[in-house]
Amino acid sequence: MNKWLNIVQSVVLPPVCVLCGDRGSQIHHFSNKTHHSKGLDLCKHCRDELPLHTTACARCAKTLARPPSSLPHLEALCGRCQTQPPAFERCQAMLSYHAPANHLLQRLKFSGRLEMARVLGELMAKWLEKIVDSKPDSLIPMPLHKNRLNERGFNQAVELARPIATQLGLPMDLNNCIRQKTTAPQSDLSRKERIKNVKGAFEVLRPVAGHVVIIDDVMTTGSTAREFAKTLLKAGATRVDVWVCARA
Repeated sequence: MNKWLNIVQSVVLPPVCVLCGDRGSQIHHFSNKTHHSKGLDLCKHCRDELPLHTTACARCAKTLARPPSSLPHLEALCGRCQTQPPAFERCQAMLSYHAPANHLLQRLKFSGRLEMARVLGELMAKWLEKIVDSKPDSLIPMPLHKNRLNERGFNQAVELARPIATQLGLPMDLNNCIRQKTTAPQSDLSRKERIKNVKGAFEVLRPVAGHVVIIDDVMTTGSTAREFAKTLLKAGATRVDVWVCARA
């Protein structure tokens, strides 16, 4: 039924690129030995312009000066991860936070353009299908404080997580983790200030079990993800990973 609905929708309401306005493209998913395609509101040319994040630390996805493949195994980690590894096991970042990816994410976060989350979430789902060896037990979008959520009207991490959860067949935990502390915008702070800013910011209401993945839009220094991962591990998670759309 969903297959025929997608076909009808693609004819009546063909996808339109959110960047240039040209006709969108098709995105193909392969899961559970089945194949299906759906319209994507991004044309092939603009998809090809997205800056894939490839030269990165194997732990936190920080950009490295040289590709990890050209380095000895231990040097595939950035200096900070070698001396101060984060509580999360690994960060997977699809894009680098450069044009046009940053424009898409800024429109989502600051202009309420939720269609950007649908486009980027669909691309993340397809990308994750290729690189994730074993599925986690649940996805946990990065929580927003209730004041920020009321002000913005939505949580961009939740909107990104929806198509990922649907395509990968994973449950989302939306009500167990809260941001109990109002924090200043991380973008305005230094790394040292960011660490202090988010300390004790999260609370988990009920025990967490198994392997969980934090979903977020952008990782900059990783301070927020480090703090949230520590909180989840204390609440019972056996492993925490982070999947972000872009790494700054």
